Amino acid sequence: MAVAHELERDRAALRMINPAPYNAEAPPEALAGDITPVELHYVRSNFAVPTHDGSLEIGGAVQSPAMLTLDDLRALPAVEQAVTLECAGNGRLATRPLPIGEPWGDYAVSTSRWTGALLSDVLEQARPTADGVEVRFEGADHGPYHLAPVLPETNREDLAFVRSLALEHATDPAAEILIAYEMNGQPLTPDHGAPFRLIVPNWYAVASVKWLKRIDVLTEPYVGEFQTGHYIYEWPDREHEPVTLMRVRARITDPAPGATIAAGTYTVRGKAWSGSGPVTDVHVSFTGEGDWHPAKLEPPKGLYQWQEWSLDWEASGVGRHSLRARATDAAGNVQPDVPPWNRLGYGNNAIEVSYVDVR
Repeated sequence: MAVAHELERDRAALRMINPAPYNAEAPPEALAGDITPVELHYVRSNFAVPTHDGSLEIGGAVQSPAMLTLDDLRALPAVEQAVTLECAGNGRLATRPLPIGEPWGDYAVSTSRWTGALLSDVLEQARPTADGVEVRFEGADHGPYHLAPVLPETNREDLAFVRSLALEHATDPAAEILIAYEMNGQPLTPDHGAPFRLIVPNWYAVASVKWLKRIDVLTEPYVGEFQTGHYIYEWPDREHEPVTLMRVRARITDPAPGATIAAGTYTVRGKAWSGSGPVTDVHVSFTGEGDWHPAKLEPPKGLYQWQEWSLDWEASGVGRHSLRARATDAAGNVQPDVPPWNRLGYGNNAIEVSYVDVR
């Protein structure tokens, strides 16, 4: 009963899109500051919030299997990182034709400060064997999953959430992958993976397995529903690809879409982020094919979090005006005009169009 009350309290400010499993977008105000308050951080789950026995088993192709507790993780050097997490399906509703999947709008993105132990430290203690190639991460969440394909190892009635990463990535201290136990300085809440979860910077949040209960080093690539069945770009005209790094994206946070503003100078503000390095440019346009105006882009405040940008706009013309923002990242990636269509609707980073009425 206490857990149910806690969940109800934590979810009060969110925009629920599915009650079971619970999925909800952040409200627009969640993007106002550098850090998203816990109660405003979007929630993505494939199954109901599970019970967790508080232990984390490390096994597979390792020389030193272990069973860790929260106290064991806290005993390791603590690392804190501000990390922007975005659901791979964010923006799915803007894709045409409409793909299958949860009907996410544009607010399945948030930034929090995560504290935890480095995954590389945990794996160093476990000592992977020389023939290890991937690391498998299993969450405690499980249940029926009607979208699962008919595979020999798939149990549609009781499927667990499992993902994997390349061993080289998982053991790299520079990747700063966390087994996090705090969010914004407080213990994780049930919706966000208590007692501990994975945080994989730069990647779409599907990689950041919640309610982590087991880690295994594998000697061959992992094949599973949430690795090779879903969270795959199923392109209509080329080879399928796994969903990995977040695509470059800019968001206008002020003015709100459809707002009415007074004529005069108005400061347009927003956020921009990418999994391929910092954002280097944001441009804003006020027509369908007019000039792009360079915005003032704030330097990154951290390696893995969104950046703020702004532009002073002389909104002198009474009437309706369109607004578009376009970001470019350090790798040279630029937002496209049209969403990159794929059957499951992942990675939509097309330039967003909004409007305001000047009165």
